[in-house]
Amino acid sequence: MQDRGLDFKHKEVVNINDGKRLGYVQDVCADLETGKITSIIVPGSNKVLNIFAQSNEIVIPWQNIKCIGDDLILVEI
Repeated sequence: MQDRGLDFKHKEVVNINDGKRLGYVQDVCADLETGKITSIIVPGSNKVLNIFAQSNEIVIPWQNIKCIGDDLILVEI
């Protein structure tokens, strides 16, 4: 699962638990010391998943990313 953070903005995120499309990646968070991606951020709605994010964003930890394709990221949340 190696990819550059900039390439993520062109990928749509889908939750594999319910098939819901969450939107396209808005931002990527990384550990500045290691350079490893720690999470991705997608636009959200007013739901419980947003308890860790500000302004209606869904933060998806890296360990919840199950597959990264050419134009799709599958996550489990």
